[in-house]
Amino acid sequence: MSDYIVKALAFNGQVRAYAIRSTDTVAEAQRRHYTWPTASAALGRSLTAGAMMGAMMKGEEKLTIKIDGGGPIGGIVVDANSKGEVRGYVNNPQTHFELNEHGKLDVRRAVGTNGFISVVKDIGMREHFTGQAPIVSGELGDDFTYYFVTSEQVPSSVGVGVLVNPDNSILAAGGFIIQLMPGTEDSTITHIENRLKEIPPISKLIERGLTPEQILEELLGEGNVRFLETLPASFICTCSKERFANALVTLGKDELQEIIDDEGEAETQCHFCNEKYHFNKEDLVALRDEAVR
Repeated sequence: MSDYIVKALAFNGQVRAYAIRSTDTVAEAQRRHYTWPTASAALGRSLTAGAMMGAMMKGEEKLTIKIDGGGPIGGIVVDANSKGEVRGYVNNPQTHFELNEHGKLDVRRAVGTNGFISVVKDIGMREHFTGQAPIVSGELGDDFTYYFVTSEQVPSSVGVGVLVNPDNSILAAGGFIIQLMPGTEDSTITHIENRLKEIPPISKLIERGLTPEQILEELLGEGNVRFLETLPASFICTCSKERFANALVTLGKDELQEIIDDEGEAETQCHFCNEKYHFNKEDLVALRDEAVR
């Protein structure tokens, strides 16, 4: 099964819901960044939430999520768009700790609880929408829940989970976002709250191999959910040699000449995907000649 996101409504349109299988997406991030298990869980949970948040957008809209809780993993950055494409990185990918008191990867310790989640949405307008909320748990699912409630004023529940194999590879990853629309009936809210208390953690649902559709039915009750559409999800980076060449041009003629004289070549690397791009002397000379100053 390939990764995908499902969009749905429940309880006659009172509830908006999303769920995702993100196993391959998180696995690609783990492979590119060689993250250790705790870092894999933190980055994977962030990518999973980011992909679903991107799916809430339209057309060419996109968003960037930055998470910095002051923990040893450093910052987490995720880009996502409306097409299910997501990319991201952590500052310290080789971060890992012993399992916490619940026998789970200690994401809270890695992320920290002294900082913020910030979301910048590019919706094609001159001004970008920026929202921010303090990190309240460091486990990230609760933190995204708090972000939606406080920054976007949308009562929500976010669950994200990543299971890591003993060899550091990704066993499974996925998640859900449930959001209450204005005017949701009290009985619906009570029903959802009770379901959330009763069901196993999202990682257990993922481990059982539930599809995104089955996850939402488990959460909201079979027969209560109307599925709207699905879209593929994947780790996609938009970097290219041309983009890095454009960035090098902005250094200006003098600095490019220094690189030519001192090194004779240059290598750039993308933060998001770790792809490297090599520029030989001829490349640099051409970029120098293209520079305007």
